[in-house]
Amino acid sequence: MRALAIVCFLFFSYSIAAVAQTTPDATGSQAFAGYDRSPFHPVVGKNGMVSAQDAIAAEVGRDILAKGGNAIDAAVATGFALAVTHPQAGNIGGGGFMMIALAGSDDVIALDYREMAPSAASRDMFLGADGEVDNKKAQYSHLSAGVPGSVMGMLDALDTYGTMSRREVMAPAIRLADRGLPVSYGMAQSIKASWEELSADPSSLEYFFKSDGSAYAQGDVLKQKDLGRTLHLISKKGADGFYKGKTAELIVAEMEKGGGLITLFDLANYKTVTRKAVKGTYRGHDVYSMPPPSSGGVHVIQMLNILEGYDLKSMGHNTADYIHVLVESMRRAYADRSKYLGDPDYFEVPVAALTDAAYADHLRNTISKNRASKSIEIRPAAKLPYESPQTTHYSVMDKDGNAVAVTTTLNFSFGGGYTVDGAGFLLNNEMDDFSAKPGAPNGYGLIGGEANKIEPGKRPLSSMTPLIMKKDGQPFFVTGSPGGSTIITVVLQNVLNVVDFDMNAMEAVTVPRIHHQWLPDVVITEPGISDDTLHILAGRGFILPKNEKGGFAHTTLGRANAIMYKDGYFYGAADLRSPTSGAYGH
Repeated sequence: MRALAIVCFLFFSYSIAAVAQTTPDATGSQAFAGYDRSPFHPVVGKNGMVSAQDAIAAEVGRDILAKGGNAIDAAVATGFALAVTHPQAGNIGGGGFMMIALAGSDDVIALDYREMAPSAASRDMFLGADGEVDNKKAQYSHLSAGVPGSVMGMLDALDTYGTMSRREVMAPAIRLADRGLPVSYGMAQSIKASWEELSADPSSLEYFFKSDGSAYAQGDVLKQKDLGRTLHLISKKGADGFYKGKTAELIVAEMEKGGGLITLFDLANYKTVTRKAVKGTYRGHDVYSMPPPSSGGVHVIQMLNILEGYDLKSMGHNTADYIHVLVESMRRAYADRSKYLGDPDYFEVPVAALTDAAYADHLRNTISKNRASKSIEIRPAAKLPYESPQTTHYSVMDKDGNAVAVTTTLNFSFGGGYTVDGAGFLLNNEMDDFSAKPGAPNGYGLIGGEANKIEPGKRPLSSMTPLIMKKDGQPFFVTGSPGGSTIITVVLQNVLNVVDFDMNAMEAVTVPRIHHQWLPDVVITEPGISDDTLHILAGRGFILPKNEKGGFAHTTLGRANAIMYKDGYFYGAADLRSPTSGAYGH
């Protein structure tokens, strides 16, 4: 009954959102005509689309498109707005990845602005006297903060590929911080749920709770004056307004107060990296995603290569046979992730070998159709074919054929809970995404090894998977998701839903999902998957968690925000799993 209630709630909530965000005109009616068979309808636009986890930030991006900006301008405006409207993950104190498909170009640009380990970081910095990982130090301390990259990344993208000025794209975010914004139900609940983490820092309490210590409620106005001043400095001085001068000094003062490692030298020497996108093909579509230090792009393509050998459509969506092969492909990809993925500037990542079709054939041949594998028996490949990581995602497409996929993060919700006093933004706790000790799980249960050990200046391994899929050379589907270790499998299923099951964008991000990550050896499912199906899988040896009443336990997986371009229209899909998400067409 609980599962049914959640599904019904999602459907009812969506119906309200669809009415609020779409205009029933001739254009919309014509565009929706092909989607009458589905109860899940995307938002429609003729000249562009922005889909984000926060509706106010998505609207900011849409307005930039309406003023003549391109998809990159809109993406940067949305990103800075999220730092104000979605502080638990939108940020200027963290980092991220941006995929950019430029109109008329066959290439897709992969911009890496992941956080970097401070120059004083060391391999064993999170180990206690007993030689084991001290998770409090790795996850909830000033030591857990890496050098932020979001500001540099967004400004580099704007300067290189945008058409508008910093002042134009940042003005909405500054205005929202200075004048305040109405607290949404989702933000109020998120802040309230993070009281314990935020209460460790008086500055965080001051910024995110009322003066009497009470929590903000839906409809209250949250003003962020210090953050507004920090954003104004960036707007005026560019990267120097963050990585040098007053803001940099405030960051270092915060580090010194709490025993962190980031110095003025670390901030002044931060740099973004433009990398070659990981590219694969799937049933006639070109798939582009983020290369290492993201593990997402490599393993989405690895799993697509495995799954292309099956007739998934004939199996049926979310049937036992379909979930069976899905889990087994996930199991093998995450096993390889534990050994082979890390920062390519410090470790030679065998990207071509992991995404090789022949290697996928080998992995597929190890999968039984009748019985589940056991993760304890699955190991990262001993020999690969010869070869010559709380987060938020938003997607943008414009009328000229540009497409942008951005995933950005502080790591946990509200990062480590510490705010830079006087600057108004939260610090990340991304250092936990390194392997503090080979074989020890991080905060998301992911296992890592030598490839992802802590080293000064290194970028930690990430699961963030912004993805752009092209059809006939043109951007067709843009997607991504938050969700820690589940990001990769959420994005994978978005692609499969669109290609194999011909779902529209909203349906593709709404239907129930599953997740498996090798270790721990359990299949995580969302409400809406048949108990009969789960009983069949259990009978084959798959391990499915149970609730306190003995039934199958379910959880929510990711919050994807996607856009599809088809037949001259943009179809925006903001995941209903987030109560604040929104898609706005232009």
